[in-house]
Amino acid sequence: METDIVAARGVRVELGGRPVLDAVDLTAGPGRIVAVTGENGAGKSTLLRCLAGLETPSAGRVEVLGGPPADTPAFWRDVAQAADEPAWYPGLSVREHLELALSVHGRGRLTAEGALTAFGLEERADLHPLSLSTGQRQRLTLAMALIRPSRLLLLDEPERGLDAAFRERLAGLLREYAGEGGAVVMATHDLALARDCGARLAPLGEAR
Repeated sequence: METDIVAARGVRVELGGRPVLDAVDLTAGPGRIVAVTGENGAGKSTLLRCLAGLETPSAGRVEVLGGPPADTPAFWRDVAQAADEPAWYPGLSVREHLELALSVHGRGRLTAEGALTAFGLEERADLHPLSLSTGQRQRLTLAMALIRPSRLLLLDEPERGLDAAFRERLAGLLREYAGEGGAVVMATHDLALARDCGARLAPLGEAR
């Protein structure tokens, strides 16, 4: 019997006394991609923060990998996230950032060179991330999440700054990740990306 990697039931979050999320249900099993959609302010990012253990719901239950999510090293060994752009290390090149991610986790889904090729960063490998364009930095952010092994990938608007051609490539990369048995939950405005990677839509405020 398949066990859900993510199981959220009746999640409610209030900010300033106003509900941002109300009675939200969401599940994602191994090999599944779920696209959380909705207008700005619908609570997509807040829901991802709940799944990452960075936001505590005022009601409901969230389980990730069989237990409550927690912002701990043990949790992040199995969960990878690409949300806000990370703080880049001074003096480290694009390639060295990828190599550092591999060294921290001990092994990877891709080599540093493989990630540079997959994300179209070969010609920028020796530059510092802050010298890249916005779209190139977004590719590096995604590469940092996908280069290492994990069981759950949380993505907040992964399409930001990406051109149409790379969005198609990203869809393929996400399908590959799911094909290896991982689950993906992404907040997105890009319905074409969701369709191309075979995601199940989870519109906030509607039945799931």
